Amino acid sequence: MAEYKLKVTTGDMKHAGTRDNIYVILFGAEGQSERAKLDNSGIDFKAGKTRMYTVNTGSSLGKLLLVKVEKDPFFIFPEDEWYCSKIEVTTPEGDTVVFPCYRWISRGEFVELRGGKAMTVFEEEHSLLIEHRKKELELKKNSYQWEIADETLPHSCHFKEISELPAEIRYSLSKSKEVQYTKRRIASELTFKGLAGSHKKWKDIDDMKKIFRSKKTTLSEYVSQHWKEDDFFGFQFLNATNPNVIKRCSKLPSNFPVTEEMVKPFLETGTSLEREMENGNIFLCDQKIMDEIPARVKDGNPLYAAAGLCLFYINPKRKLIPIAIQLHQQPSEQNPIFLPSDPETDWLLAKLFIRSSDQIEHQAVHHLMNTHYLAEVFAVATLRCFPTIHPLYKLLIPHFRYTLHINIVGRETLLGPGGALSESSLGVEGLTELMRRALSQMTYGSLCLPEDIAARGLESIPNFYYREDALKLWKYIDSFVEAVVEHYYISDSNVCKDSELQEWINEIFTHGFLKNKLSGFPSCFNTMDEVVKFITMVIFRVSVQHAAVNNGQYDYNSWMPNGSLLLCKPPPTTKGQSSMQTVLDVLPDVGDTVKIVSTIWILSDKYTDVVPLGTYPEEHFDEPALKQMIKEFQAELTYLSEEIAVRNSQLEVPYPYLDPAVIENSVTI
Repeated sequence: MAEYKLKVTTGDMKHAGTRDNIYVILFGAEGQSERAKLDNSGIDFKAGKTRMYTVNTGSSLGKLLLVKVEKDPFFIFPEDEWYCSKIEVTTPEGDTVVFPCYRWISRGEFVELRGGKAMTVFEEEHSLLIEHRKKELELKKNSYQWEIADETLPHSCHFKEISELPAEIRYSLSKSKEVQYTKRRIASELTFKGLAGSHKKWKDIDDMKKIFRSKKTTLSEYVSQHWKEDDFFGFQFLNATNPNVIKRCSKLPSNFPVTEEMVKPFLETGTSLEREMENGNIFLCDQKIMDEIPARVKDGNPLYAAAGLCLFYINPKRKLIPIAIQLHQQPSEQNPIFLPSDPETDWLLAKLFIRSSDQIEHQAVHHLMNTHYLAEVFAVATLRCFPTIHPLYKLLIPHFRYTLHINIVGRETLLGPGGALSESSLGVEGLTELMRRALSQMTYGSLCLPEDIAARGLESIPNFYYREDALKLWKYIDSFVEAVVEHYYISDSNVCKDSELQEWINEIFTHGFLKNKLSGFPSCFNTMDEVVKFITMVIFRVSVQHAAVNNGQYDYNSWMPNGSLLLCKPPPTTKGQSSMQTVLDVLPDVGDTVKIVSTIWILSDKYTDVVPLGTYPEEHFDEPALKQMIKEFQAELTYLSEEIAVRNSQLEVPYPYLDPAVIENSVTI
């Protein structure tokens, strides 16, 4: 008689437990056990609890390979899915093998769990495990399929409704309730104030401060007080929600005829525009990607968006300030270059149009497509191409938590009828064209932070806190990924013969980057360094980069005069004709304003069901070496968090968005 001790852990989320009967069969290299019911006195499988069980066999099963789990009804009780976290089995020989599960199990469902060391496909030897691996991947490819709704954009998962998603991919009950509570709270406040759906125009800028008195942050208040200031305008292109577009300017574009005489009053005495460009002190935001994308018509009235150019200067106080703005790509008499010396509201309007187009590009390209849509591509490829025992599945899967769920919700609530993005100046068609253009121009280097910073010439621009924090995080993620990859692959030849890894990168190249060979994205891997770089990019993008473009939205974008997704009047074509009433006329009406602000609140609110970067509550790795790597990664993140807190305490406008403590492991909102 051989005795196997089982420790069965139920997840700690609400309703994770079950009253149903649970059965297991143990499979070893030398045989299998009988079907055994896990049954102690009382309720066996309570949320957050671990229970001990014994399974007896006639003799040792040899090396333990699989645990088969089955769930059957208990009397006439209704279905209650069971969330099994893991099963730990101690063999008669004294070895303990952990079988991770971390999924919901329904009645009549058979789940086969693999335990022990993470394993690549070229390491498999036992015929039972080879067959199990093959069947698991067949099931995964059937469960997660590609949907090609638009051949010019990243492809998505085939699920159309939240209810279609496997339970472990969906939001937890607590997360869903918190989001719904936020939505109800917003709706009740707006209804009480009579703001929702109002077509009235704002009579005074300060009236916008009354939209949500209950939802104010220190930074949102600061923005409402300082939005007119030039140095704060420049600061936002480095440290607000879109630090992705500004670049060093060593030569003016031919379609931006700024002269020395125009900008001389705004430069340091005794210098020149040419000299400042040579010294690396001139920067440019060029919105040519938006050129000639038609704006939509709302209620019979056209909306507007600019495709402007803005020139910046690092002044002697080390502040980035705008010194010239042109609101269309082609220079003409009806397209003047606006200057800080122009009438106050002319200059204010020019900055408003630049900031508004920046927000549109931010939401469509740098937020929606470059984090959400790419995260979905990475997630679907991972779910399809890697079995759960693969080391890269174990490394990556925590970084796709809730991503498929939020993307289904996002497509409906942001781009569906009445959504904040569909109601923007460009509308769904215009935003789709903007994303198409961006994807066609996207390069591998643009998604790899060190290369992107260098390509844009931003290595030494001062007060660039996004760069400071993000480069450190890239370095820490890279070191962690390198340690994991080197642990499992050992040599470049192992990379080449991992067919599952090669299929994974090829699916991403095909469905994410649309086989664009000119983009520089890999379609296969030949070296460990290539694998490390790509996986670093993936983890960085779905955690750090998403935090950078998402978490500050309410702080910076809830004050509509600081930039709006929707503008109601055209850019000025002459100088000296504007007033504050012109600014109010350009901004959206009351109903559209509160719709945009409400969406921003939901997207950047703080929820309790979060998993911070570097935190792995689901223990997919059981090897001590891997657990040590995770500890070292977490220690580096903790040190950085402390470092950022000290720096921010000394800043008038802190940059908290890349504090590891507030970065989520995945795209979840």
